[in-house]
Amino acid sequence: MATKTNAVRLVQQAKINCREEYYDFDPDDLNGMHVAEAISFPPEQVYKTLVAKGSRTGINIFCIPVCAELDLKKAAKAAGDKDMALIPVKDLLGLTGYIRGGCSPVGMKKKYPTYFEETCQLYDEIAVSAGERGHQMILNPIELAELVNAQLVDIIA
Repeated sequence: MATKTNAVRLVQQAKINCREEYYDFDPDDLNGMHVAEAISFPPEQVYKTLVAKGSRTGINIFCIPVCAELDLKKAAKAAGDKDMALIPVKDLLGLTGYIRGGCSPVGMKKKYPTYFEETCQLYDEIAVSAGERGHQMILNPIELAELVNAQLVDIIA
């Protein structure tokens, strides 16, 4: 049995129902659509965690469906900034404690302002990274948003 990641432990400590899915991954192809297929879950319910930096607000976290693209103008507006840019992948580990393909909105090194695509509330459950490649948590999006103090906003193109 696999060990629990920090993200899974935090979700369980918050008494949020969560199930875990493990899947094989290719480190050269970390496409979120592959994750959806691998765990047999609709792509609009599998969320990727993106890290961006605003000129005034600094680091912000955005969770959107793997089948969607982040609209940086909408993201900046949601964060109360004039612009927003995705951070370089090389900076991800230092800022979040996670690597590309294993970035979870739960359990980052610091608490950053977090935004979920508002359509998550259409579903009883969504999948997000459990904090490592090949491992997803499936849980209620509203409970997850409350755990990480996320705002539900329109942030996709």
